[in-house]
Amino acid sequence: MKIELVWSDKMLFEAQAGDHRVPVDARPPIGANRGMMPKELLLSALGSCTAMDVAALLHKHKQNLERFRVEVEAPVSEGGHPKRFTRADVTFDVRGEVDADVLLKSVKASQTMYCGVTAMLSRAFPIAYKVVLNGALIGSGEASFDTTRA
Repeated sequence: MKIELVWSDKMLFEAQAGDHRVPVDARPPIGANRGMMPKELLLSALGSCTAMDVAALLHKHKQNLERFRVEVEAPVSEGGHPKRFTRADVTFDVRGEVDADVLLKSVKASQTMYCGVTAMLSRAFPIAYKVVLNGALIGSGEASFDTTRA
């Protein structure tokens, strides 16, 4: 895997992977807020990786999704530098004709076996998750990967 960062102006860079580009910037006064900041991209990677796992598993089990939203929140350390995430909380919010057991098993599989981004980041800080189906909390847990596997 290869990503290239190309500078264009002040703090604005463009992250490039093949034909795909994402603007990366800083907030004023250092930057001009013309793209996501690097830590936001990291949380986007965390959320999108696990979201894709869960969506694929729900599709495999022929679940009828009406809406699927993943929210990732992560507080940043206080005090000195570098500023880093101290934990992440991931909320899976699903609406539709979805079997609660299938949804819970899909999320748990992503958070314990499949999501490579979660596996990497959970070594740096704890990642908790909760699962909401049609407005009701149906489960929660913490990402946990077998670190003895390659």
